[in-house]
Amino acid sequence: MLSALIWMPLLGAAIIAFLPGNISAKITRQVSLAIILAAFIWSLVIAIQFSPENNSQQFIESLPWIDSLGLTYSLGVDGLSLPLLVLNGLLTCIAIYSTDKEITRPRFYYSLVLLLNAGVSGAFLAQDLLLFFLFYELELVPLYFLIAIWGGARRGYAAIKFLLYTTVSGILLLAAFLGVVWFSGYTSFAYEPLRTHNLPLGTQLLLLGAILVAFGIKIPLVPLHTWLPDAHVEASTPISVLLAGVLLKLGTYGLLRFGLGLFPEAWQNLAPSLAIWAVVSVLYGAFTAIAQTDMKKMVAYSSIAHMGYILLGSAAATPLSLLGCLYQMISHGLISALLFISVGVVYKKTGTRDINLLCGLLNPERGLPIIGSLMIAGVMASAGIPGMIGFISEFLIFRGSFEAFPVETLLCMIGTGLTSVYFLLLVNRVFFGRLSEKVLDLPQVQWSERIPAAILTGIIILFGIVPSWLGRWTEATTTAMISPQPAIAKIIPAVTVSDTKIP
Repeated sequence: MLSALIWMPLLGAAIIAFLPGNISAKITRQVSLAIILAAFIWSLVIAIQFSPENNSQQFIESLPWIDSLGLTYSLGVDGLSLPLLVLNGLLTCIAIYSTDKEITRPRFYYSLVLLLNAGVSGAFLAQDLLLFFLFYELELVPLYFLIAIWGGARRGYAAIKFLLYTTVSGILLLAAFLGVVWFSGYTSFAYEPLRTHNLPLGTQLLLLGAILVAFGIKIPLVPLHTWLPDAHVEASTPISVLLAGVLLKLGTYGLLRFGLGLFPEAWQNLAPSLAIWAVVSVLYGAFTAIAQTDMKKMVAYSSIAHMGYILLGSAAATPLSLLGCLYQMISHGLISALLFISVGVVYKKTGTRDINLLCGLLNPERGLPIIGSLMIAGVMASAGIPGMIGFISEFLIFRGSFEAFPVETLLCMIGTGLTSVYFLLLVNRVFFGRLSEKVLDLPQVQWSERIPAAILTGIIILFGIVPSWLGRWTEATTTAMISPQPAIAKIIPAVTVSDTKIP
């Protein structure tokens, strides 16, 4: 059942890439969209049959693969991975739909997008550390080519930079996984047995450090973030949607699954440092976003700031903060996709993303009023306006983290205020005022170009009004990830009556 989410896009990619004969770009696009739509619908079928009250892995598939390496083809889904699987399918559908119909080398392009979808789904489903690593590395190849071939003027530089950073991430992750198996004395990479094995604290700290750096590159966190703005600026709009909406979530998902999940004791000791790291990422991302004049780069730095909230909630490791982390993953995926699609339409119609050259795009007669309105909705959601999913995700993280890290939480809340600052600067300069003479006579925006942004806006508002529709699928899992006592609140044991000596 779960294998279909991997093999449907994999087989689809192979068929599109290697089928003999000439296939038009239109047919290739339609076939790709049909394949990924089928995978998305199948993920919804799995969600309907999923039992939210069960906090363990469901729909488990396990087959021996390479016994000599201890590798098994083991898949499963729980409340942490299920929403991300559905998000992956949704945003891949939107990315394919939003792709330019006249794109060059369409068979290669759509094959890579389908391969990317399969790799991400496999990583979310893998219940074997080595299998997760294989899928984690699989998505690197298609994304490199998608940036290097169909990107902007500096696409080669951005693609190589992404490749180098991600390669280092993969090396560290593989070393950590090998270390876990070696020090545990197991011959298998199966996740569950390793999760229940206790390692010495020093060993845990060493292995967790490698995992934190590996996933810190992927998320990305400051100062491991420098590949992301270049990748976003040079990538096409659909690839930016997938990069921000889905691929960054591999880092946050891995942080919870393999960081907190495998090393709870070491996590407890490093939690104060992680909270400080979160503050640095949030404030650096926000202040840097204020200084940007490129709309796309501003949204990219905003992503760095919003990923910092997830690190804060993970560091606190309370039931509420971990639930907020999952909400934030979904929230950021939807909101960033909406913002990148809107910026893409503005760039396509005006030929620029420079906020100093754009003005008055909400002009109802000669501007881009509907796309502008949808982007303003995305800006409001990112700033945490009540009634949208961005508000509930940030509220849960801050409320769940405050008891453990009050100062760090308040500093991250300043980051939320700064989000309003840089996005208000963008909205005020680009959409309000008199329409700039440099962008007069804009081409008309077709309804087909507005549909993806409209769908995302509707989902953002829906989950903001009825957040329980999302929370019910994951609350049992996030609560079960920690011990009955909050993992972080008690780093120094409290003195009890039995500890004292009566003279």
